[in-house]
Amino acid sequence: MADIAALQARARDLRARIIETSSRTSTPHLGSCLSCVDILVALYFDVLRIDPSRPREPNRDRFILSKGHGAPALFQVLAQRGFYPESMLDSYGQDGGVFAEHPPTPDRLAGIEAATGSLGHGLPIGLGMALAGRIQDRAYGVYCVLSDGECNEGSVWESAMMAAAQKVSNLCVVIDFNKWQATGRSREVLALDPLADKWRAFGWHAVEVDGHDMAAILGALKAFPTADGRPTAIIAHTVKGKGVSFMEDDNNWHYRIPTPEEVVAAKQELGVNL
Repeated sequence: MADIAALQARARDLRARIIETSSRTSTPHLGSCLSCVDILVALYFDVLRIDPSRPREPNRDRFILSKGHGAPALFQVLAQRGFYPESMLDSYGQDGGVFAEHPPTPDRLAGIEAATGSLGHGLPIGLGMALAGRIQDRAYGVYCVLSDGECNEGSVWESAMMAAAQKVSNLCVVIDFNKWQATGRSREVLALDPLADKWRAFGWHAVEVDGHDMAAILGALKAFPTADGRPTAIIAHTVKGKGVSFMEDDNNWHYRIPTPEEVVAAKQELGVNL
């Protein structure tokens, strides 16, 4: 059984590291990183069947961060999971380095399955990986984390139709539904609601969870795959900037860089002293 308290503590620590790195390197998209931390912790520290010492092992589970602007969170998670030394993150944002605002190509950094950032591409790639696994008779799962704004893209819904039509049961989508896009509320930019019903209408098994409730996230992830052959969509209701009161649900933190004083205040709220 998962140690929920330990996973929650890890999530708080990761939030502090992400905030500190954003300040040190002037890396944006902080709010979007903080909203998906609990999802990443649940996946990487309890669900994914992976071996950091063998990052290209053929039967590994695959994870794609389709919302590539959340890469600063993924980079921290991969380091703590042991894919590379945490000291490598000291080179974050430096010319010629591998750590940028979005995931690099897989050949450049262990643990990365696909370079993403142009929204709408991660799910089609994941669908191809899932189909390849079925053709090769490999029992791995493919997990894709999407942003809610990304669901504006037609390529997402083409993939959704294809996955359902082909009964790609080894494909799981987790939507980081933090209700914001770069320029406004998600439901005001396009009519996303009711999002779970849309996925169901496309033939998916769809569930809604509190994206910051570790037990709920794990419960939904561990119910995948379903027995009826449908792909799975988990709509995780999250808060942009989660964990720090002056960042929560404030879309300015899509772009703002925290000051050193704000880093200290954020760490105090999180109860983390790095």
